[in-house]
This record gives sequence, structure tokens and C-alpha cells, in this order.
Amino acid sequence: MATNNDHVLTFTCPDKPGIVHAVTGLLAANNLNILDLQQFSDPTSQRFFMRVHFGPTESTEHLRAALDALELAMDYELRPVARKTRVLIMVSKIGHCLNDLLFRAQSGQLPIDIPLVVSNHPDFRPMVEGHGIQFRHLPVTKDTKADQERQVLDLVREHDVELIVLARYMQVLSPTLCEAMSGRIINIHHSFLPSFKGAKPYHQAYDRGVKIIGATAHFVTADLDEGPIIEQRIARVDHRSSPKQLTEEGSNVESQVLAAAVKWYAERRLFINNAKTVVFS
Repeated sequence: MATNNDHVLTFTCPDKPGIVHAVTGLLAANNLNILDLQQFSDPTSQRFFMRVHFGPTESTEHLRAALDALELAMDYELRPVARKTRVLIMVSKIGHCLNDLLFRAQSGQLPIDIPLVVSNHPDFRPMVEGHGIQFRHLPVTKDTKADQERQVLDLVREHDVELIVLARYMQVLSPTLCEAMSGRIINIHHSFLPSFKGAKPYHQAYDRGVKIIGATAHFVTADLDEGPIIEQRIARVDHRSSPKQLTEEGSNVESQVLAAAVKWYAERRLFINNAKTVVFS
């Protein structure tokens, strides 16, 4: 069980022998107990990935110099388990994912703080403000897109946002915003990528007589719907399922998949590995 003095070390580095021994030996030398450890060595990218839950310690500053001295060319983060990830949610006019995330955050199922929700429509202001969260209506058109996204980035800085979650936000983000928040935007897609793109995906699925439907959570890049996939889940359907029933079942899957992706990010279980991800679930 995590305590307020537990921390998580996550890192990736070029793969070579002795990495686990070096890192676990460092923690042992500092009288720290390893509570959980997961690792993965990718033979394709030749990268090594590791997540270590350890403790107890009130501070990790004394570990940074020691980690640097290992000379492993590590890209690492040390983070208290108790620190919640600050999340900005963006939504348009479909609210099931937003509602699910708000409930999970309020009930403690997700280790996140949501300082505000941004929408290009005003519809969900009562829902959001009912949770005691700030709602910002930022309309967007083709002519105002650049200015609207500048406002979003200003809000990211103002509220120390670590992650943007697109909870059925039906606008394509510009390359500028994608680059500014690279590796820090998660989207939910209403199918297995790249199937059934565009409007009314469940009607397209109905017309094709599909037997399963699903959803995909992925990181956002400048290439539309091509970012590294985080999670995919399915629901079985059959010939009796109407478009309305497919939409309802799909909404449930979308909410579950997006919540899982946000949870794994917040718990530092996600690594981007070129066009793919490593997920320590």
C-alpha cells in the first residue's frame, strides 16, 4: 500500500547489461525498499524501460546526483506517489467521457486534479461547475483557431497543467499545439484505428454488420489519429443491435478506455517508444 513517503522512479535509457543491478543497488544503498518493479527491454528500439515504486523517503533530491553518476544516459522522473497529475479536459458536445472522468476524479478512482475544463461549446458548464471546477468556453472557427489554441496554452501554463485529455473534443489540434504539448495529450477515438473514420462511426459499423465494436486511446500527434496507441477495448454486438444500441455500448467502452489511459499516465505507467507505447499496467 502506498504511503505519503513513497515515490516512483520512471526512466528509459539505451539498453545494456547491468541497468537493473545499478538502479536497485543505488536504492538499497540509500536504505530504500522497492515495493514494485516493472521493466521492459525492447530489442527493436534497443531501449530499456523501468518503473520502480519505492520508499519511504521524504525527499528524493539526494538521489538525483547518484542517478546521474550511473552514466546510463537516463531520461528519468522522480515523483511522489501522493502527487496528483493536473489535467485539463477538453470537450465539445458529447459528454459521456467528461462525466465519467469527473466522477472518477471526485471519487478518488483517478489520481488527478482537474483545475478546469475547456469547451468550444457552452453545453456542459452546469455539469462542470457542479463539481466545483472552472469551465472555460472558448469558441473556435477556422479564422480564430490559432488564437483559441494560444488561450489553451496560456491556461496550461497558468494552472500548471501536466496533461490535456480530449474527452470527445471534436476539433483537430494544430501542429503548433501538438508540438507544445508533445507526449502530454491523450485522445479517445470512437473505433479501432483507423476503421470507420469521420461522422457517425456507429452507423457505419451498423451498415457493415460488425460483430465487435471498440475504442482506442492514443497520444495526439500532428498526424491525425496516428499517435502511439495506449489502450484498446471491445464490446461484442450482433445483428440485433441498432445504431442507437451500438452508440450506447460504444460510449461505455470509450469511457472505460479513456479512464484507463488517464490512470496509467497519472501513475507514470506509460512510456512512448517511437510510434508505440510501453504500458506497465
